[in-house]
Formats: sequence, C-alpha cells, structure tokens
Amino acid sequence: MPDHNIIELLEIAKRAAKQAGRVVMEIYDSGNVTAYQKEDDSPVTNADYKANEFILALLQAETPDIPIMSEETTNEKLADRKGWKRYWLIDPIDGTQEFVARSGDFAVNIALVEDNEPVIGAIYWPPGDTLYYAAKGHGAFKESPAETKQIHVRAFDDVEAGVVMIAISRRQAREKVMNSMSKHRVYQTLPLGSCSLKACFIAEGKADVFLRIGVTGEWDTGASQCIINEAGGAILAHNFEPLSYNQRKSVKNPDFIVMGDQKVDWPSIVKYQLGNLT
Repeated sequence: MPDHNIIELLEIAKRAAKQAGRVVMEIYDSGNVTAYQKEDDSPVTNADYKANEFILALLQAETPDIPIMSEETTNEKLADRKGWKRYWLIDPIDGTQEFVARSGDFAVNIALVEDNEPVIGAIYWPPGDTLYYAAKGHGAFKESPAETKQIHVRAFDDVEAGVVMIAISRRQAREKVMNSMSKHRVYQTLPLGSCSLKACFIAEGKADVFLRIGVTGEWDTGASQCIINEAGGAILAHNFEPLSYNQRKSVKNPDFIVMGDQKVDWPSIVKYQLGNLT
C-alpha cells in the first residue's frame, strides 16, 4: 500500500472521527448506555468501547503500517513503542462523564503523532454534528452543517488589560482554576464539559484560556494540540514547558494550559499553584 501524504491521512482521521461519532450517537440516543469504572476510577461506557472498535478497524484497514495508541486499549510498553516514527493517538469519547450525564459535551478525538509531535488533529462533536480539524502547516478548520471555515484564536485589542474569557469545567471546583489566575486581570467564564471541546472553543475564538488541573492522558491533548497550534494558540504544561508524546513510561499528562492569542503574556496571568491539586 502506498504511503499516504498528510492531507490524505487527515481525510482518513476526519472520516474515522465522524463515523465513530455516529456510532456513539446511536447508543446515546437509544439510552442503552452501560457505564463501568476503570482501575483508575474513571468512567467508561459501552459507547467508548464500540467507538474504539470502530476506529481501530477503520484505521487498521486504511493505514495498516501505522500503529495505534488508544485510551481504551492495552498499549505497548515504552520499550516497544519508542521507535515509532508516527502513530495514531485516539480517545474514542473525550468527556465520558458528560456522555453519561447527557450534557452533550463530549467528542471523538483522533490525532496523528509524528516524531513525537501531533501533526494531525480531528475532533468531532456528535450532538452538534461539528468537526474541528487541522494538519500541521495547513491551518485549522471548523466544519458544521452551516459551513466550513478556517478558525483562529481571538486577537486581543488590549493584550495587557483586555477581559480574559476562561473555559472552565462544569465538574471542577471553580476555585481551583481561579486561584491560579492573576488577581490583576478581569475574567469571564464559559462553563463546558469535554477537555478537547474547550480547546476547540479557544481555537475558534470563543474563549481565551483553559487550565486543566487533574489526570489526563496524551490522547486528551494530541488532537487539540495540533488544532490549537494551527489556529495560532498553544498548549503547554503548567510550568510552560512543552508536553511530550511517546517519550515517557507513563502516558499521563501533567496539568496543562491551553492558550489563545500568543501576544498575551500568559505566564503573568496563569499563576499555577501545585496546592490546587489537593
């Protein structure tokens, strides 16, 4: 099978995300949701497993030469995967708690990581039939029933004093986030569910920053990172160091920050405190 170029791989990721989203919605709409607790006490459902099976089958058929890492799969040890030049990075349902709670804030995440950097991202929001996607060097886009358009982070009129819109989780204590923000700015908050959808809202300029405090995996940021980068923003660890992919034994992320307009001095605004973890 000939090697696919990045645009062909992006089309595969988009198709996989949208079709898996339809699989998820069939279960969501039927009400036949079965929830389980994983060993780390996080929830998983029959829809996660069904979407995972669908995505794996499609990607293995279309790109049999590219290995896959997924949240819902037993993944290779670092010694076995560290030689991967590129691989698919999958979260079948980002926002499983939101799926169970029927808030509608959940998404299918598919990324392609190459040389330890996400170079393709596809995030599909099934209830809104909306797809966010990007490929490195080709821009970020939003495809909805109304239109397909290129998206960008919101440019501040006043980078030093403009009001900052914070995307914030409905299921995280608001104080944990606000205690890590500078007292010298004015904020508004936008409550949302899925981690990746909050990143997409920043990519399209509806919010400016998102501080994630809590356990996540590399699959929670891979697709988001490509999209936010191509929209003019950035995702960094809480200490403003780059996130890593496929370079550590653990695939857990540190707490991280999704930022919009890069003219803003984000380190002066986000004053992350380790104590917020308690």
